[in-house]
Amino acid sequence: MSESLVQYQEDLRRFSDELIRLQTPIKILDAIKWPREMEDRFLASKGSRLPKIGPDFYQRLALPFDSRKTQAELISLKQDIRRRLGKQDKLGKILQANVDQYRLVIDMLNHRGQPEFGQLSRQLYGSASDKLHGDRHSLRQLGDRLSHIFSLPAARHMIKHHPKIITAPEAVSVLSQRLLGYFHSDEMRVRLSDGIVSDAAVGGDTVKLNSKAMFSESDLNIYEVHEGWVHVGTTLNGRAQPHATWLSVGSPRVAATQEGLAVLLEMLTLSSNPGRARRISDRVAAVDMAEQGADFIQVFHYFRDQNLSATDSYRVTQRVFRGGMVAGGSFFTKDISYVRGYVENINFIRSAITSGLPELIPMLFLGKLAIDDIPVLYRACREGILTEPKYLPPMFDNFSGLYAWFGFASGLAGIDLKGVQRHFQRLFKDLPNVEPMYEPSDDTEFDNTSD
Repeated sequence: MSESLVQYQEDLRRFSDELIRLQTPIKILDAIKWPREMEDRFLASKGSRLPKIGPDFYQRLALPFDSRKTQAELISLKQDIRRRLGKQDKLGKILQANVDQYRLVIDMLNHRGQPEFGQLSRQLYGSASDKLHGDRHSLRQLGDRLSHIFSLPAARHMIKHHPKIITAPEAVSVLSQRLLGYFHSDEMRVRLSDGIVSDAAVGGDTVKLNSKAMFSESDLNIYEVHEGWVHVGTTLNGRAQPHATWLSVGSPRVAATQEGLAVLLEMLTLSSNPGRARRISDRVAAVDMAEQGADFIQVFHYFRDQNLSATDSYRVTQRVFRGGMVAGGSFFTKDISYVRGYVENINFIRSAITSGLPELIPMLFLGKLAIDDIPVLYRACREGILTEPKYLPPMFDNFSGLYAWFGFASGLAGIDLKGVQRHFQRLFKDLPNVEPMYEPSDDTEFDNTSD
């Protein structure tokens, strides 16, 4: 190994570790979370009064770092990367892009409860009006289509198959056993938490379950692959890098790839269910309405009118207004990441196959990355600067099955689906109408799984 390569790798590790140090206290969701009692108060008013969340609330929720000092250190780090690695170094450019993201995050958090928060959120996560890569449809249009499919009567009836009968301590025990077997060479934890609003969340190598929640078997299947295989897996894969340790932490630019990959794993393992899928799809509509100026009450009642329970209507709405302004005009757009990332991951896999480069597919698990980074990271792996992913789900470790699956999907992509639907609708039209096997009550909740 040449002396210059050794020096390059040492510099890469030093800059990576410094970025990790600077971003560690920057926890976006902690900085904008609402107390659980806010939900009780809002639902007690039957959705008639705005939650009492404004700039003063966020002022009292102090950030655990010095904004000015951290900004100055991030600027200095970017200058050091450019000076030491060179302006054209491709790994250096990815590092700098992450530095720039954290600088925007700090600006966004400093404007919690103000119009600028929503503007900066759009810069970081995008907008529901954005078009999908290579397509004329917006994320809102796709989200509406998916929400319709997952709210059909047949989908609503399936909720009876997922009763929430597992206690939080039991869920911790089951999930721990599953994930400790998967992560055979690293320590990771599943633990109870009183400090999270959602039913599950991930922090580094730890999966946290809400101590007050009840869970279904479907919930645990989702957490195993979504929180475990993807979120914890990419963290540990990034930590295993000898030089590019920044791949163990994720700035907003990686959110779509991460969340989309997690949703894709739910689908590939058949772990998801219609309620969960609708919940993810509805988030796009909630973001779009907030972007169009709707207030908290308007978005809440929109979902109530779509036959979503009061609890779930509150929760999908709350996710979009946390950090923003409940009276409208500011919002948190991260929730478009799930649908956007799902589509982008599928298109990436299909394109890798049709381009004759299926070996790129496992790179999705290399660490916390954006899909557009993969060609650069793959070359770095081939050059010995990076190492291959340590933990891979079975279908990504031996991706011949994925090749067949997505190869068929690519080959069938040109079929006129509307024509196919018309054919089968003619076949179905004479079927007798029957009473539904199960009719949910007005306040039946769809599965409320992780963030």
